[in-house]
Amino acid sequence: MSNKAKNPMGRGIRSDMLGMVMVVVLVVIAWSAYMKNPRNQVKETPYSQFLVAVKAGKVKSVIILQKDMQLVKEIQGQWKDPKDGKEILVYAPEDQELYRMLSAAEVEYKVKQVEPPWWITLLGLLGNILIPLVIFLWLMGMMRQMQGGSSGAMAFGKSRAKLWGSSQAKVTFADVAGVDEAKEELKEVIDFLKDPQKYQRLGGKIPKGVLLLGPPGSGKTLLARAVAGEAGTAFFSISGSDFVEMFVGVGAARVRDLFEQGKKSAPCIIFVDEIDAVGRHRGAGMGGGHDEREQTLNALLVEMDGFETNRGVIIMAATNRPDVLDPALLRPGRFDRTIVVDNPDIKGREGILKVHTRQTPMAAEVDLQKIARGTPGFSGADLANLINEGALLAARRNKKFIEMNDLEEAKDRVLMGPARKSRVISDKEKRITAFHESGHTLVNWLTPGADPLHKVTIIPRGRALGVTSSLPTEDRYNRTRTEFMNDIAMMLGGRAAEMLEFKDSTTGAANDLERATNLAHRMVCEFGMNDELGPRTLGRKDREIFLGRDFMREKNYSEETARIIDHEVKHIMETSYNKAVSLLKKHQDKLKKLAEALLEKEVLDGEEVNLLLNGKRKKPVSPKAEPSAA
Repeated sequence: MSNKAKNPMGRGIRSDMLGMVMVVVLVVIAWSAYMKNPRNQVKETPYSQFLVAVKAGKVKSVIILQKDMQLVKEIQGQWKDPKDGKEILVYAPEDQELYRMLSAAEVEYKVKQVEPPWWITLLGLLGNILIPLVIFLWLMGMMRQMQGGSSGAMAFGKSRAKLWGSSQAKVTFADVAGVDEAKEELKEVIDFLKDPQKYQRLGGKIPKGVLLLGPPGSGKTLLARAVAGEAGTAFFSISGSDFVEMFVGVGAARVRDLFEQGKKSAPCIIFVDEIDAVGRHRGAGMGGGHDEREQTLNALLVEMDGFETNRGVIIMAATNRPDVLDPALLRPGRFDRTIVVDNPDIKGREGILKVHTRQTPMAAEVDLQKIARGTPGFSGADLANLINEGALLAARRNKKFIEMNDLEEAKDRVLMGPARKSRVISDKEKRITAFHESGHTLVNWLTPGADPLHKVTIIPRGRALGVTSSLPTEDRYNRTRTEFMNDIAMMLGGRAAEMLEFKDSTTGAANDLERATNLAHRMVCEFGMNDELGPRTLGRKDREIFLGRDFMREKNYSEETARIIDHEVKHIMETSYNKAVSLLKKHQDKLKKLAEALLEKEVLDGEEVNLLLNGKRKKPVSPKAEPSAA
C-alpha cells in the first residue's frame, strides 16, 4: 500500500521538475538571443540629436531599415569622426523630411526591407508552445498536491485516510483519564482483534462499529488515538468532512476506497472523526436534503452492513451531535456499541490533572483535588487548558514552579477572562459592586446546605465587575427543589443588598436575573417542581425543523396554562428575593463589614470570609518552604 501511495507523488514531482526545466530553457534561449543581438552593444542616439548631427555634417553614412507592420524605422550608420563613436543607432518616426536632410548634407544612405531573423521566429514559436505547456504542468502539479499526491482524474475518488504507523508518537490508555468505563469497552474491542478465538468459540461476533458520543473536549479523539497506540493493528484515521466534495459521487467513491484499503490490511480499525458531517439524517432540509452527502452516507451504510462482509474491519466514529445522525447508521449491525464519553466527575478531573502535570514542575502546596473540586463541568480539554494557562502565568512571573495561586488565577481566566485591573472604576461604582458581591456572599453563608464559599472579588473580569464563587464538596447529578430555591435566593442576593443599602437598583444584576429566571422557568416547565401545575413537562423539544434537525421547544399548552406558568415563575422569584432581603436585613451589620473588607482587600477567600463573619482574625501565614517538583 505504501508503494502505491508513493508512486503518484513521484510522478507529480517529476512532472513539476520537467516544467521547471522547460522554464529555465526558455529563459536561457531568450537571454542568449538578446545578448547575441549586436544592437544591444551600441548606445542609442536620440532622434533630435541625430538630426542636429546630420545638419552639422558629422554623419558619414546610414542604412534605414524598414520593417513590416512597424511605423518606427531603425537607422544604423557611422560617424565621420571616430571621436563621436563607432556606430550610430537611431529609432526614427515616419518622417519624409529625413531623406531631404540626408541628401542636403550629402550623407550616403540606403533603405532596406528587413525580415526578422530566424532565431526570433524560433523564439516566438517556442514561446507559443512552451508557455501553455508549462502552465498546464503547473496546474496538474497543484491538483496532485491538493489531492494528497494522487495522480489522474480519478484521484478524487481516493480515500484521504491516514495510516497510523509504529514510527509515530503513541498515545496509550495510560495517557487517558476520567473515562474509565469507555476505556474498558474499548479494551474489549482491542482484545477481540488480538484474540478473536477467545470470543468466537462461544458464538460471539466481532462488533462492526463503535460510536463515541460526548460533548466537545471530553476526549473522544484522544481515546481513538489511544486505541491506535494499544491495538497493534492497522489504524486508519479520517475526518467526516474529507468524504464530501463539490463533485458528485466523489464521497461514495472515497468510502469504497477506504474500506478496500481496510480489507487489505485486516484486522484493522477505521476511525471517522466528526461523523455527523457525513452521517446526517437523510431527507432533512429544503428540497429533500443534500444529494451528494446522502449518496456518501448510503455508500457508508452498505459498506458497514451490506451483502459483502468486512471481516476484521471495525469502524470507530466520534460525534457530539448524536441527535442529527441518521437512524439507519445507529442500528445494531452497523454501530453495535455506543460509548458515552461524558465530562469527568471530580475523581476523573483529578486524574486528568495528574496526567497533564506529569512533566510539569509543581510546587508542594498545589492541591489538585481542590482544583478538581472547583472545576465542575470542565471537560478534559478545559483542564488541559487550565494547566497550560497556569504554566504561562508562572513563566511570566519568572517562577521555577507552578504554584496554587497560578492555577487559581488560571481557573478564573478560563471561566471569566483575564482580570481588568487597568479599568478605571469610580469609588461609587466600586462601593456598589462591593455591596452587591457581599449580598451574594452573605446569603450563601447564611443558607444551610449551600456549597461552601470559595472566593469573592470585586476585581473586574470579562464583562463582570465582581465575582462570587462557591465550590461543591462533591459532584451532584440530582438536585432538589429546596436547593434550587436557595440558588435563586443567592443569585438575587446582590440586587437585595443594593436595594437595602442604596435604595435603588442597578444594571449589575442583569446576569443574575437572567440566570434566576431561566432556572425558575425550568423548575416549572421541565422538572415539575410546582404544586399548581403538578408533575408534568410543558413544551416538547428535539423536533425536526425546516432546515435539518436541531433542538427547539414547541408550545404544546394553552394560553391559560401559559398564564399560570408566568404566575408560578413570578412566585418563585418573589419568594426567593424576599428570603434574600429578610436574611440581609437581620444581618445588615455583617453585610457592611463584609463590603468594607472587600473595598479594602478587593479579594477574600472562603476562610477569610468565615473568620470575618464570625468576628475572628486570620492567623498570619508562616513563610513558605522551598517548593519541590510534584
